[in-house]
Amino acid sequence: MDAKHSHTAISTGGLLIALGIIYGDIGTSPLYVMKAIVPGNIDPRLVYGGISCVFWTLTLQTSIKYVLLTLNADNNGEGGIFSLFALVRRRAAWLTVPAIIGGAALLADGIITPPISVSSAIEGLEAVYPDIPTVPIVIAILAALFLMQSFGTQIVGKAFGPIMFVWFSMLAILGVSWIAEHPGILQAANPAYAYDLLVRFPGGFWLLGAVFLCTTGAEALYSDLGHCGKGNIRLSWIFVKICLLLNYFGQGAWLIEHQGQKLSGRNPFYELMPEWFLLIGIGIATMAAIIASQALITGSFTLVAEAIRLNMWPKVKLNYPTDMKGQLYVPSMNRLLLLGCIGVVLYFQRSENMEAAYGLAITLTMLMTTTLLVVWLRSRRVAMPIVVLFAVVYGLIEGAFLIANLIKFPHGGWVSLAIGLALIGVMYVWLKAFYIKRRLTEFVKIEPYMQALKDLSDDDSIPKYSTHLVFMTSAERTTEIESKIIYSIFQKRPKRADIYWFVHVDTTDEPYTMQYKVVELAPDDAFRITFRLGFRVEQRINLYFRKVVEEMVRNKEVDITSRYESLSKQHVTGDFRFVVLEKFLSVENEFPLVEKLVMQAYFYIKQFIASEDKYFGLDTSSVKVEKVPLVITPVREVALERIR
Repeated sequence: MDAKHSHTAISTGGLLIALGIIYGDIGTSPLYVMKAIVPGNIDPRLVYGGISCVFWTLTLQTSIKYVLLTLNADNNGEGGIFSLFALVRRRAAWLTVPAIIGGAALLADGIITPPISVSSAIEGLEAVYPDIPTVPIVIAILAALFLMQSFGTQIVGKAFGPIMFVWFSMLAILGVSWIAEHPGILQAANPAYAYDLLVRFPGGFWLLGAVFLCTTGAEALYSDLGHCGKGNIRLSWIFVKICLLLNYFGQGAWLIEHQGQKLSGRNPFYELMPEWFLLIGIGIATMAAIIASQALITGSFTLVAEAIRLNMWPKVKLNYPTDMKGQLYVPSMNRLLLLGCIGVVLYFQRSENMEAAYGLAITLTMLMTTTLLVVWLRSRRVAMPIVVLFAVVYGLIEGAFLIANLIKFPHGGWVSLAIGLALIGVMYVWLKAFYIKRRLTEFVKIEPYMQALKDLSDDDSIPKYSTHLVFMTSAERTTEIESKIIYSIFQKRPKRADIYWFVHVDTTDEPYTMQYKVVELAPDDAFRITFRLGFRVEQRINLYFRKVVEEMVRNKEVDITSRYESLSKQHVTGDFRFVVLEKFLSVENEFPLVEKLVMQAYFYIKQFIASEDKYFGLDTSSVKVEKVPLVITPVREVALERIR
């Protein structure tokens, strides 16, 4: 009950955290949205229609779909597309498709968002210093931001909330100052203006691609549910939405005052500021852009960690720089994002060019979330007419956004799609390889080998390999073990030990499960420990295993004192040694074509990542990694001829 309450409880601290963590992307959209909607001549129909579209997009897409509906689909208080997938994945195998597409598109978006946010902020300096080179400044800020990740963001994070409060307050004040001069702009809330733009204005429908930029951060609201709780998100969104709309209407008022003119490189957002405030405003905007980037980087780390535990991503090294819940650092992903962001800045140079690449990927994520939500609504026995209404309304809205965004493809949209497709490829290969390996891993009953294990343990003629020998096993049944482990113990090199331990890690669909179960296979000789860990729990198996053994010792379930006579008298604890079996592709294979390509890609990627012992958090000084061949299909006939 307490845990549940913590996810819905509203507090001042929670509201500030929500402001600092989840609204960076959507909160910095006023920097570039109106500039994208009105690229040339300032036409009143374009201004009123654009503001109307923004108003109704924020209402229908962000407020109703995400804040009111999607936040209810929480997995023990956690949100995001993979948390949603974990809730429904047992209902149908095909649901992995929208999960992979949505997750990959969200990661691709993480490479576009930091450059466009920081570039839009820094380009404001051109109003004061026309010849200033913005690209080196943007790259320097992004590089500093990514280098900072390895130290954790706990200290900086505490300042995010107040800074974003200042940012949103500035948005509102600037907007109100211009609305007061042209209150007629408030008429743009009438959906008739949006209809006029989309249906009657020449090429108006294709402007939806620019309009969509105002809601790209909506997915972050859901992804960061676990950090803030739905109560804090819903209450803070009221404040955020009011501030955003006031600023959009204020930009509309400025545009109407300058109707008939060309923007000529001016940004309506910065034009709202009095000249004396411009440098201060640019400074606040830059900090907000950095916070937006930070939130997306952190979100990408969380997404990768979840994908690993759902067998959709290589088991790369995960670091936890602070004790704060959710603080995660993925070195390989940090490098990938940094290189991607620098590449985007160098390729596109200007924020207006980046707008072409931005939005297309996140539209796919939103469509995939809608697909999974429809299945979730059915699982909750929501009335079919309501489910159909939800699917049709949001299928049409997001379908329209997707079609409008497709016009961006030749102008830079291909960049985000190419990144997304590469990530989809990695996820598909990893998941498919997981199922192929699981299908081909041979399991045997462990009971027939128990006597042989006891005999080996007592055989003084064989040098002792370790006092305690720990094998990582993928066998889900407690009565089974991989045949390769039996081979490793008895044949590869007889591994004599006093006690044999078999450790299995089961990843649950709940985010923060931390449970374990101990089964005694043979008194004082063999034990199996099964850890049930949530898909957001750090896999520090070395630590968890030690804690379990300590508890077993306290309960007098096991004696871990060394059995060497000289050491036993001193009550010295025996040594522990872990064995991890790492598969490699055997040359003795005949492949079906698809499996051949998948497994070749799998083992090619695998050579660039750390071994599994590092992923499991095992102490490398006491780990033995053994290579075992993975035979897909053994060659049936070999044309060998004996000669004399």
